[in-house]
Amino acid sequence: MKDCCDVVIVGTGAAGLYCALNFPERTDVCILTKKKADESDSFLAQGGICMLRGEEDYNNYFDDTMRAGHYENDEKAVDLMIRSSNSVIRDLVRCGVRFARDERSDLDFTREAAHSQPRILFHEDITGKEITGTLLKRVMERPNISVYEDTTMVDIIEKDNICGGVVTADKDGKISVIRAKNVVLATGGIGGLYKNSTNFPHITGDALGIALKHGISLKNPDYVQIHPTTLFSRKPGRRFLISESVRGEGALLYDKNGNRFTDELQPRDLLSKAIFKQMEKDGTDFVWEDLRPLGEDTVKNHFPNIYQRCLEEGIDVMKSNIPVVPAQHYFMGGIKVDLASRTSMTGLYACGETCCNGVHGKNRLASNSLLESLAFAQRAADDILFSSPHAPCPVGEVDLSEYKDLNFVFANYRINILKEIERAEQSHE
Repeated sequence: MKDCCDVVIVGTGAAGLYCALNFPERTDVCILTKKKADESDSFLAQGGICMLRGEEDYNNYFDDTMRAGHYENDEKAVDLMIRSSNSVIRDLVRCGVRFARDERSDLDFTREAAHSQPRILFHEDITGKEITGTLLKRVMERPNISVYEDTTMVDIIEKDNICGGVVTADKDGKISVIRAKNVVLATGGIGGLYKNSTNFPHITGDALGIALKHGISLKNPDYVQIHPTTLFSRKPGRRFLISESVRGEGALLYDKNGNRFTDELQPRDLLSKAIFKQMEKDGTDFVWEDLRPLGEDTVKNHFPNIYQRCLEEGIDVMKSNIPVVPAQHYFMGGIKVDLASRTSMTGLYACGETCCNGVHGKNRLASNSLLESLAFAQRAADDILFSSPHAPCPVGEVDLSEYKDLNFVFANYRINILKEIERAEQSHE
């Protein structure tokens, strides 16, 4: 592994990969990932990615995003994301992403809950895998980008509030240092801290623990989104998500007696509350979701992955309802960044789910996550490339003795993250 480069990016989700691809080949980029390169939550995204459908859609799209976020969103960040969507989508298509097309070969659009109209591009029900997998292929073709799997960021190198690289550990626990002019944190969310989550269990918010250690500003760390419909299971491990698009296309929710009890198209936080309330009323661990109103062709062609997974669980969705339950899904808070994805530390950037730029407010609108990640990953790369160079980090030799017990190091990070979430919750009461 290299001991120095121009830019270190931590994470191989959509944000990290797209950020890397926005650097020219003269820029030496190292990407680190805790597990394998395709084991990020971006690969799990089912629903799709939003796109502005002409100027006539702008006000509706803006209002949908603000309303879902309880009007706590940063309006400038929302505007930037929406205005960036067309160029981002064109770039994805040039990279080889295969979005669904209609009979005229035009881009096809679907609608999800809390959207006023269809504006979501998709690839079956594995859009995240299609986008992120394509970006990973393009990254592996670039001679200036090195990808290091099974490499965990343990800490950052910093002095005088200037970042100068990262401390890493390989799968055997060997500690190394990579020095870099700039570091981009794209480490994903915090699902691994929760019992029930749609996230990979190894994604535990390490970047937030590191930020807290170094006094880097956070924003709304208690803004944690619960997805209302995941496949109920008593087995341990990650919960399988039943996409928002399913309800956008007409799926219905029933109580234990087979009666509808709520509006299926309301924002995720409100729907989750309604489901929890109904479960408490019924004394059940789940509610029922009915996909049959969609019709067999839509289910099998638009949602083949969901259809197959339910079959593996012994459920034919065309013959019976499926049990669903809310689970932790997305992190709207995180490391505070500006519109250029800069953190409060010089030379340190953050993008994707690990950061908070204000786009999502208190609750994320469905299918805004991939677009937001890509738009602001590009902003990070642009700022590194085109802003005035900052002073180098003055740190000398790095003392690695504090990383001898990695279990202790990461346990402390997790404890501090949960304490900060609790503190933020109390401040919002």
